[in-house]
Amino acid sequence: MVSDLIYKSMIPINNLVIPAARKGEKAVLQELIKQGADLNIKDEKGYTPLIIACYNEQYEAAELLLDAGADVNAADLGGNTALMGSAFKGYPEIAKLLIDRGADLNLQHGNGGTALMFAAMFGRNNLVKLLLQAGADKNIHDSRGLTVLDLAVQQNNEEAIQLLQ
Repeated sequence: MVSDLIYKSMIPINNLVIPAARKGEKAVLQELIKQGADLNIKDEKGYTPLIIACYNEQYEAAELLLDAGADVNAADLGGNTALMGSAFKGYPEIAKLLIDRGADLNLQHGNGGTALMFAAMFGRNNLVKLLLQAGADKNIHDSRGLTVLDLAVQQNNEEAIQLLQ
């Protein structure tokens, strides 16, 4: 049984949350939540279990973490959020989950980039549409003074350019 393994483990329960989120181990996460694990714990790069679950396309783990109170807007040491990671990787279902759970669409990471900027730069045009429909601000400037439209033009992302104009 999962609880027996966790009880017998010499590893503190908080150290088990991120690996379980990475692998989408729902039963392990449920037991860790039941035992009061810190769902917003950060690793050496500032990644939280939610950021890790989303970046690794573990929808059910992300949903479970959010249901249990994980911070939807937590950021890593570079200022990247789970929504930014989902936009970068191109995971619309996870991005929609995060948006539905109150993710701030316009948070900026250390260089001023937003989830919408990631989506446009990496050709994740289904996410560009989703983020725009959800109300993402297309007029935000990054640290270089560029908007998402400027970035789409730099990447020659014609579809995003059309969506953004």
